[in-house]
Amino acid sequence: MSATGTHPALERADALHELGRHDEAKALLGRRLAEDPEDVGAWVRLARCLGAQDEKAEALEATERALAIAPEHIGALLQHARALQSNARIVDAEAPLREVIRLAPDYWYGYALLGHWLWRIRTLRLGHAGGPVTQEATTAFQRESDELALTAVRLAPEEVFPYEVRWGIADIGGDRALADEMVREILRRDPQHPQALARQTEQAATAPGVKAAEAAALYADALAVTPDSAALQQGLDHATYRLLRGVRLIAVLSLGFAATMLDLWTKEGQAPRELPVPLGQQLWYFVPIGALWTVGALLRYRRLRTGVRYNLRSVLRRRRWPRIVLGQAAWAVLCALLVSQVPWAERGVPRIVFWAGLVPTLLTIPFDRKKTN
Repeated sequence: MSATGTHPALERADALHELGRHDEAKALLGRRLAEDPEDVGAWVRLARCLGAQDEKAEALEATERALAIAPEHIGALLQHARALQSNARIVDAEAPLREVIRLAPDYWYGYALLGHWLWRIRTLRLGHAGGPVTQEATTAFQRESDELALTAVRLAPEEVFPYEVRWGIADIGGDRALADEMVREILRRDPQHPQALARQTEQAATAPGVKAAEAAALYADALAVTPDSAALQQGLDHATYRLLRGVRLIAVLSLGFAATMLDLWTKEGQAPRELPVPLGQQLWYFVPIGALWTVGALLRYRRLRTGVRYNLRSVLRRRRWPRIVLGQAAWAVLCALLVSQVPWAERGVPRIVFWAGLVPTLLTIPFDRKKTN
């Protein structure tokens, strides 16, 4: 036995579990239980490993074996509640968690886990009983769950999970102010919390007046802290897509300026300029358009964070709509060059070229705003 009273095999099993080596941990615990079938700690750890590998029925059986040996073992009761929940028996999970609270009234985790599940349990029971699940009933269930989570906060104010529970309840109940407060509390204790960081970043990036480059920088900074966050990566992809849509707008403006240079449309009674346009005027076209692209695209790109630049190239490889938008921009620029640089003698063909460059974009703009796939 170790100095703490835990068998060395159980300590090794804990280490293997933390490393994700569940098969090795199960084999070790199996040997330990062959030596001592009454080792409750081994049964609890075996249930945890089985649950981690989605062997739900076996995990539940292991917790039942543990409770048969020690009905008041806190770890066995908690693992039993988790096994019940994973086996679609969340309604039955209330009893072992109530027992945890009775046996260990100062242990915060029992309150937090029951608060996490209780409003669901109450709703399911009411539905199974045939009663109407009204808004009043749902609100009462959520309030009861939040009170349990609040007790956990009082018992362990530095633990993150109780705040996560309160955040989830506030979100479900539509209490935006409380949800935002819980996000701040979580990040105060865990600045790298993926979900809370994603929520805070999304709020900042989607605030009114925040430009695409600013939003992309916010997401890139957050991803530097939690690089595995799928929510943050999705947000960065969408902000990058907004940048590409801005480039397409510059291309459309270039096309419109080319049409103006040739007077493709004039007001009634106004005489259009003579064609072909003089070479000097054709070349002058590149002055304002060059300035537009330099300020609107080149300088903007150079000011982007390195992570945003990498993602710009990455999103073009990974997603279809960004490539479509960039292709539309390139097509519009090509049409703009044809309209402005070919010495047209009449306006019929350049009008066709103009519409050919503009129509593909006009057809997609109304519904491609949120397309990032």
